[in-house]
Amino acid sequence: MRTQVGIVGAGPAGLLLSHLLHLAGIESVVLEARNRAYVEQRVRAGVLEHPTAELLREVGVGERMTREGLPHEGLVLRFDGADHRMPLAELTGKTITVYGQQEVVKDLIARRLADGGRILFESTDVCLHDLTTDRPRITFVDAEGKVRQLDCDVIAGCDGFHGVSRPSIPADKLRVFQRTYPFAWLGILARTPPSHEELIYTYSERGFALHSMRSPELTRLYIQVSPEEQLADWPDERIWDELHARLRLGNGFSLHEGPVVDKLLAAMRSFVVEPMRYGRLFLAGDAAHIVPPTGAKGMNLAVADVRLLARALTELLTKANADLADAYSESCLRRVWRAEHFSWWMTSMLHRFPEDDPFAQRLQLSQLRYTTSSTAAATSMAENYVGLPFD
Repeated sequence: MRTQVGIVGAGPAGLLLSHLLHLAGIESVVLEARNRAYVEQRVRAGVLEHPTAELLREVGVGERMTREGLPHEGLVLRFDGADHRMPLAELTGKTITVYGQQEVVKDLIARRLADGGRILFESTDVCLHDLTTDRPRITFVDAEGKVRQLDCDVIAGCDGFHGVSRPSIPADKLRVFQRTYPFAWLGILARTPPSHEELIYTYSERGFALHSMRSPELTRLYIQVSPEEQLADWPDERIWDELHARLRLGNGFSLHEGPVVDKLLAAMRSFVVEPMRYGRLFLAGDAAHIVPPTGAKGMNLAVADVRLLARALTELLTKANADLADAYSESCLRRVWRAEHFSWWMTSMLHRFPEDDPFAQRLQLSQLRYTTSSTAAATSMAENYVGLPFD
């Protein structure tokens, strides 16, 4: 098999890159280890920044998002026993859109297949070869168990933190920056209407909690737990009891309970590799960087990466102009590090750390009170949350 761009991973990054390249007249093949049903059903992020939503509309894959997504003009910081609303739209003129990552994936898969795109699901034993040449290749085992080879001009590694792309780069060619946080998120998806019209980020003495949603019928909820916890330690009744305790307000806030349809434990880490390119292999999304989910930046960073990558590869493959490709890593990392800082800041402000003493906790409350009372501080948070401009 031969194509111009071999893409490893059919998440939002790989699928959107394939679509953007198609619009530029460039062929690609997407290899995905899982089957289509699994990819379309795995529940991940759900907040789209303003630039992300606008880009999806601009490139023709935002129709269902516009129809079914939930635009939000603000969010709530809950602390000191009260709600403090952050008016995102009022401060920035922009909104966020709640629309599940799996829904973005469904839309992109449908569009790629309608356009004749090639997505090879259940491609396993993927190996990358000859990355420092102008003819890199990918070997894999297809869904029928046959060993195949895909010859490319370029390979895009969009296969996530645990994928094969980043480990295909010699360790001495990458610089790794990382931080592991001393807690995890326990998340549930409940079949019940959201208890509030906006996201609620809660700082409590018992630990952080987040009220979010995926649709008018589905609520997404998270609580901070120890990283040693197991799902078996948290039966549904215990989760609901803890959510009630952390989200409780003196004004009678009512948390809606419902059947739990998904449950997960997510480690909290910050991770970046530099550079995001090795020869003809370009990394994008979680393959190159991870942010703690507090700032809702993961999928949005992946979209920003492939927007730049599509432009760079178009110049490289159609005009033999390598300027944008050579600048790809540095250009992406400017936004990545801004998002890393914002996500770290949100995480540090809202979570209880095991080593914290009363002094540290007072500092957190001071930051929360300043952020919600100062127009300048609130605007800074709002600008970062709704998403900084791409350019």
